[in-house]
Amino acid sequence: MRILYVFPHPDDESYGPARAISRQRREGHEVYLLTLTRGGATKQRFKYGYSIEEMGAVRYKEMLDVAQVLDLTGMTVLDLPDSGLKEMDPREIETAIAAHIESVQPDVVVTYAVHGISGFFDHLVCHAVVKRAYVELRERAPYLKRLAFYTITEEEAGQAEWVHLTGSKPEDIDVVVPLDEDDLEAMRRALDCYVTYAATVEESGIKRNIPREAVFEIYQETHDPPLDGLSYGLTENEEATEQKTHLLE
Repeated sequence: MRILYVFPHPDDESYGPARAISRQRREGHEVYLLTLTRGGATKQRFKYGYSIEEMGAVRYKEMLDVAQVLDLTGMTVLDLPDSGLKEMDPREIETAIAAHIESVQPDVVVTYAVHGISGFFDHLVCHAVVKRAYVELRERAPYLKRLAFYTITEEEAGQAEWVHLTGSKPEDIDVVVPLDEDDLEAMRRALDCYVTYAATVEESGIKRNIPREAVFEIYQETHDPPLDGLSYGLTENEEATEQKTHLLE
C-alpha cells in the first residue's frame, strides 16, 4: 500500500503521525511525505539570528535526517511561503499538491483534520486544499482509494499543557493504530532531528507522553469500531478477513 502524507511545515510529521509512519513502514507500506513550506518564518529563527531563507535551509537539512529516521520511501519539500498560505491563491497550492499526488499515485492521502489540531491557519488551509485536490483527482485517478485526516483524541488535547489543542470527537475517529515501543522511539528520534527546536521539544514534554495509539478520521467513511490501520479494507486479503469476521459475529 502507498501512503502520502501532506503537511504545511517541517516537524508536522514528527509531532504528529511519526509513530504511525514507523509502524506502516515496518508493515511494508510505502510512505511518502510532501511538506508545503520550509518553515523558515518561525520565530525560532530570531534565536539563531537567521533570515527566513537561512532558517528554511536549516530546517530542510533537519528534515533530511527525519526522512532517514522514519525510513520514508520518498520526501519532497516545497518552498511555498511559511505562514503565508492564507494569502496565496488556493488554486496554486492545489496545483502543486495535485501534481505531486499524480507523481506518487498513492492509495491513501493523509493531511490534517479540519480543526488543524493547533488551529494554525496554515494547517486549516492545508486541510481544505488537500481535500479539494483529492476530490478532483479521484474522478480520474483509480489509484486513489482513501483520504484520511491525522488527528488527536479530545482526551489527548485536554492533557496538553504547553499549547491549546483541539481533538476529534470519538464518533469521528475511524482509525486507531496500536503502536509498540519501537514506534514511540522512532517518534522521539524524529523529534530529535529538529536540533533548532530541541528546547521547545523538551519543554513540551511530548517525548515523555507519547500516546500508544495514533488516530485518524476517514473522509466519507464511518467505522465503528474503528479500523486498526489506514489501509485496512483496501486490499483483497483485508476485505476477505473483514467479511469472515462479520460472518463469525
